[in-house]
Amino acid sequence: MSTGPAVRRPSDWDAERLRGLAAEFDTPLYVLDPDRVRENARRLRDAFPDADISYAVKANTTRPVLETVRDAGVGAECASAGEVQRALDAGFAGADVRYTAVNPPARDLDHVVSLSREHDLVVTVGAADTLDQLAERDYDGRLCIRANPGVGAGHHEKVSTGAAPKFGVPADRVPALAERAVDRGFDLVGLHAHAGSGISGDDLDAHRELVVRMADIAERVADVTSLDFVNVGGGFGVPYRPDESPLDLDAVADATRAAFGDTDAALGIEPGRYFVADAGVLLTTVNTVKETPETTVVGVDAGMTTLIRPAMYGSYHETVSLAPDAADREEITATVAGPICETADVLGEDRALPAPEPGDRLAVGTAGAYGYEMSSQYNSRPRPAVVAYDGSDARLATRRERLADLTRLEEQWSE
Repeated sequence: MSTGPAVRRPSDWDAERLRGLAAEFDTPLYVLDPDRVRENARRLRDAFPDADISYAVKANTTRPVLETVRDAGVGAECASAGEVQRALDAGFAGADVRYTAVNPPARDLDHVVSLSREHDLVVTVGAADTLDQLAERDYDGRLCIRANPGVGAGHHEKVSTGAAPKFGVPADRVPALAERAVDRGFDLVGLHAHAGSGISGDDLDAHRELVVRMADIAERVADVTSLDFVNVGGGFGVPYRPDESPLDLDAVADATRAAFGDTDAALGIEPGRYFVADAGVLLTTVNTVKETPETTVVGVDAGMTTLIRPAMYGSYHETVSLAPDAADREEITATVAGPICETADVLGEDRALPAPEPGDRLAVGTAGAYGYEMSSQYNSRPRPAVVAYDGSDARLATRRERLADLTRLEEQWSE
């Protein structure tokens, strides 16, 4: 059975150890706990014991995470050729790797088809002409069709995918495309769909409806060929705010199985965030404390180039002080802002914090998913380091970029 709480809050981390990591590796610093990834993998397996589970690699591609997920017996769902390469480099068997691209560039298809000659990958197509492009490359591996079931869900409109026309083949066209694929000699093994990211209990009706529609599509495709699996996506949410309850994963699993019914194929799911979100925190250092008529601005060395989710989605990440005497300080209401020249570069507003001082360390919680993955060099700022920490031992997973790295790929173009 799974151990540990259903969700790990930033206050659950060892503050003294986090201060030590910040001192040893500097900040901004992502800290990942592989043990927590293992716990979350067990929790998913307990709730979905008979499902074909894959990890949505885009959530976090660092090697400690990929190797931990691989060792948990979970497959890899990849959105790009780069993610496929990372998964194989991390030791995933080719048979456990699925390439589920959206509007794949030619160079991606070239690379994945080349890999497929050695590894038994599954390639998922979300458009009829992608099937044509695979045929042109003499692809003879396993094939999956991504359907657009017309129902979406998620924590933000930018990550609700199930009904967006960008994603998948319209549901009513899937059986015809399946027949075309089989007639052309493709080994059609599965169907795929995804409602969105950050699905909560409030979205359960939408998720259930997606599964019902996918089961119906699978029944129609069964007239063409038998399927190995029907993947109904992941996107299982985690609570970012301290007053939010953990997702009732058992209820999600029960609703999923009931909606899937007696479909003659294995049920597949592909969570990403659920594996890694609360397995990571972002450490940052207070640079400035500025009193203004509106608020106290706490300037830190992490910003939207380190963690873009608050600026991009309006996402909330709980932030706690790691100061040794935090409990003895007066509490203030503050805006935690980064060093980027953008008004949107705010990690949190109206946050209750023990009165910060320059040099204090802060921990930004639930930062293991889509944190480092979406970091950038905007404002010519090097990306942060990543450390894997299992409670006793810490090791560098990704080194901090240096200023020299910012221009490493540039070509000299003038004398």
